[in-house]
Amino acid sequence: MNTAAMTSATQEIVVDEVLPHAPEVIWKTLTSGNLIGRWLMAPSGFEPVKGKRFTFKTTAAGEWDGTIHCQVLEVVENERIAYSWKGGHEGNVGYGSLLDTVVTWSLSKAGQGTRLRLVHSGFITPRNDSAYEKMSGGWKKVVHTVGDIAGDA
Repeated sequence: MNTAAMTSATQEIVVDEVLPHAPEVIWKTLTSGNLIGRWLMAPSGFEPVKGKRFTFKTTAAGEWDGTIHCQVLEVVENERIAYSWKGGHEGNVGYGSLLDTVVTWSLSKAGQGTRLRLVHSGFITPRNDSAYEKMSGGWKKVVHTVGDIAGDA
C-alpha cells in the first residue's frame, strides 16, 4: 500500500478548554435555543432530544441557500450532545461545498469547572478544506464565547 492510500481522507476540528463553570451551567448554554443563538447562530426547531431535526441559517453561496441541516444524534444530559451538520451543494467549490459532518460536545468535571471538548468531524479533503480552515478558527472563538455566556446564564 502506498503512502497516499494510507492517508486519511477526513479531518476533524478539536477544541478542548476548561471553563470555570459547573457542567450543568455549560449544558444549559449548549442546549437552550436562545443561548445557542448568542454563541453561534439562532437555531430553528432545536431541542436536546435524540432524533430531533433543526436548522441554522448562514450566508448563502452559489447553489447553496445557506441552510445547515442538523439532527440530534446523542444526548447524555450534562455530559454529551452530538448532532449532524449538513449543508452546502455539490456544485459549489470552496465556501458552500457539500458538507456532511458531526458536531460533538463533551463535558466533564475539571476541578471547580468543566472541561468542554468540541469535536467537529467528517471534513472530506480536499472538498471541505475551505470549511475546515474557516471553521477551525471559528470554533475556537465559539468555545470561548460559550464560557463567557455561561457566566451570564
